[in-house]
Formats: sequence, C-alpha cells, structure tokens
Amino acid sequence: MRIRAALAGITAAAAGIAAGELLAALAVPAAGPVAGVGGVIVDATPTAVKEWAVGTFGTHDKPLLLTGIAVVLAAFAALVGVLGLRRQAFGLAGAAVLGLAGAAAAASRPAAGPLDGLPSLLGGVVAAAALVLLLRPLDRSGGIDAGGSARPMGRRRFLTTAGLVAAGAAVAGGGAALVRAAGRGAAERSRDAIRLPAPVSPAPPLPAGSGAGFVTANRDFYRVDTALTVPRVDVAGWRLRVRGMVGRPLEVTFDDLLRRPLIERDVTLNCVSNEVGGPYVGTARWLGVPLADLLREARPAPGADQVVARSVDGMTIGTPLAVVLDGRDAMLCVGMNGEPLPLEHGFPVRMLTPGLYGYAGACKWLTSIELTTFEAYDAYWVARGWAARGPVKTASRIDRPLPFTRLDPAAGPVRVAGVAWAQGRGIAAVEVQVDDGPWQAATLLPAPTDDTWVQWRLDWAATPGSHLLRVRATDKTGALQTPDRATPFPSGATGWHTVTVTVQ
Repeated sequence: MRIRAALAGITAAAAGIAAGELLAALAVPAAGPVAGVGGVIVDATPTAVKEWAVGTFGTHDKPLLLTGIAVVLAAFAALVGVLGLRRQAFGLAGAAVLGLAGAAAAASRPAAGPLDGLPSLLGGVVAAAALVLLLRPLDRSGGIDAGGSARPMGRRRFLTTAGLVAAGAAVAGGGAALVRAAGRGAAERSRDAIRLPAPVSPAPPLPAGSGAGFVTANRDFYRVDTALTVPRVDVAGWRLRVRGMVGRPLEVTFDDLLRRPLIERDVTLNCVSNEVGGPYVGTARWLGVPLADLLREARPAPGADQVVARSVDGMTIGTPLAVVLDGRDAMLCVGMNGEPLPLEHGFPVRMLTPGLYGYAGACKWLTSIELTTFEAYDAYWVARGWAARGPVKTASRIDRPLPFTRLDPAAGPVRVAGVAWAQGRGIAAVEVQVDDGPWQAATLLPAPTDDTWVQWRLDWAATPGSHLLRVRATDKTGALQTPDRATPFPSGATGWHTVTVTVQ
C-alpha cells in the first residue's frame, strides 16, 4: 500500500512539474521549475564544492545536478504520497511546498520578471489535484478490505488513474520539450541567417611554423558557466543597453553592431577555475566591436571604475573600466573562428577582455552594460569571494607525453610539448626539468600576439626508468612563473605542471 502511495506522490509530482514546464516553455522560457530550483542550488553551493564539481565533472556538472534534483524531488514526492494516504491535508501541504518552493526559486533569479513564479504555482496546483485523484482508489473507505489489503477494484482504479496521469504528464513534458526545441530552432535559424561583414582590422595570418591545434575549434572550446540550459536569443529582438554612470545612455541592436567597424583578433581565453595543467583554456579568432569605442560614446562619468556586463540569464561580470580603456582589444564579440558565436558560447554577443580570466571580463549572452564603481557593486563571482580584478597569471602546461605514459627508449628522443600563456605580457621563455636535473630551454613556436598562448617543444633523450617532468614559463616582463601551489580560488591557480612517465 505504501509503495502505491509513494508511486502516487511521484506521479503527481511529475504531472505538476510537466505542467509547470509546459507553461514556462510557452510563456516564460527562463522560469521552468527545475531550472529555477537548480539555479538557486548553484548560487547557494559553497565555492569549494563548485570548484570540485567543475574539476571533477567538467561540462557534465549541469546534467548531474539536474539528475540529482530529480532524485531528491522523487524522494520528497514519494514521502508526500505516503503522508497523503494517512491524511489528505498532509499531501496537499506537500504539493503546496513543491509549488511555492519552485515559485520562490524562480522569482529570486537575477533576471526574474513578475510572472516567473506562475509556472511553479501551476505545477503545485496540478500536483495537488493529481495526488487527490490518485490516492482516492487507495483510501481506506473505498479501496481497503478488513485485512488491510487493497481491494481488486481499488487496485485497478489506481493503476488506471496512475496510467492516465502519467500519460498526461508525458504529453505535457513532451510538449514543453517540443516548444523549447522550437525556440532553440528559432535561435539557430536566426544565427544561420547572419552574414558577418569583413573586419576593417583583420587578424594577420598565423605565423609560419605555428603548430597544429594553435586555434581551438568551436566544438572543442571549453565551456564553464552557471547556465543550466543554454539561453536561446533571437537577434531580431536583442538589444544592448549601456547605462549607469554615463553621460549618454545607449541602446543598440545587433544590426547596429554589425554596421560598426569590426576588428578581428586571436585571443586566448581561460577560466579562473582551471587547475594547474587543466583543460579550461583555448584560443580562438574573435570578431567584434571595440568596447572602448562604445563606452567612450556613452561618456563615462567621473568616478566610474567598473563595467558590469549582464547576461540574459542575469549573470553579472565586473571588469575594471581602466582595463577596457587601456588600449587592449576588449571587444563585444559577434563571431568566433569565422562564424557567428555558437549558442553555448554566448550568441548573439559576448564580451571578451584579453588578459583577464573569463569571470572578470568575458560575459556571455550579453544584454546590458552598466558603469558603476567597485565600491557600489559586487558582481556575481566577487560576491562569492573571488578576487575583483581577475588578471591572468603566467602559466604553462605539458600536453605530451600524457601522464603515466610508457615510452619506448628505442624509439629515439621523446618530444615533450605543450603551451604557455601570459595574455597581455607574452611568453619570453619556457623551460623543462627532468627529475632534479638542470632546466632545459624549450623551443617556442611563433605566436601572432602577446594575447595568445605560445606552443613549445623540447626533444628529450629519455633514459630507462620512471621520470618526473616539470615545466615553467617566464613572461616578457622577466617574471618567472611561481612554483608555489595555489588553488584556483580566489584569484587563479599557480604552480608548475608536472607529468610522470615511464621509459622501458
């Protein structure tokens, strides 16, 4: 009996969530009950746990979070069903908790509107009605015999009712998925229709001798953000507003941006969450509008020192105004590697600031820019303890050989190779150490600018045995990469990357 009651609770909750997701998909796409709750969980998760999740699961962290939410909801719904069997008021209270929690979560999101709580409230009402309907065949007055077992008619009624409710949930959930797929399709069609103009200042060809893989393909470029679902933006309705401490507020459309002089630059972007030797770094050829020109048109007010970029999902990224205006190629990107930005990398427009980690200068799905001060406002990550400025630290990585590789000494010298970066400063030298031996200078391959990583290589005459390889870099200011190990929080990881290999 309790198993059927638990199943009733789960089925009712599924119906409520499906109904809420359908309404959200139709009317308020960003306010789905599951995404709303997930967003609150992401925001409330301690930094150490977030870093562990990113480092352990990478881009799979979001599907795992959604799976975890589903498991917890199922357990709670099962409990609600069992309690509702004892007393209907308990079941209704449980359904109300689900609806109100989802509504509160949706309403608390940074970009929430006045209607964002409605999908979850509808879901709570549907869940409550479905629970009453499902528990009725199991009620002691109509479905249980004197021995405490379900009467055949009650059991049949329950299974029939549960099947109908489950079918309704499946239809509503499928409808929500179809509507969202249509929305994604509209965004993709909008993207496919874009014809990017040629830049007035194109990036030069990559220098002769640049190694394979210097530019990271869009499909391979890392993605680290808090968006549980990728925002889908139709450029026809997109607007960028520049406001705050400015003498002349601006509003521009996507076509307005494309009519401006565009620049094309090769820039390496990396995430502050990247561990020493980690994968969250990549180089792309970006196309965009110089951000400094746009801000100067807006006439920053005296005292403004922070540029707060806001995403369509409410994420905020704070960037020092002085950095944007110091001559580097900070830009509003509309293209990546010869095509419009992919949806998952910020379509239609993202911000990019060479020399800063992504959390401090690379807002995706950009919709507004506000000039303010660091004293007056803490952007999303700064409010959670990360450093406010975010300059990239000098780093280097061994890409080959891979850790724990077994090498054949008869194959000749071993090619040790990797990348090093210090955006804005450039790399002057890379050195490799084998065990406790002397540091050996690696060969640097040509790089187009100081805003990209540098590929390096060293041919090592390997000897039999187990060996530890280390790498370090020196930037063009003469500063040597520190050997001191530090975690990414709060301002980026430090330390020398090491790889252990065996020659036999």
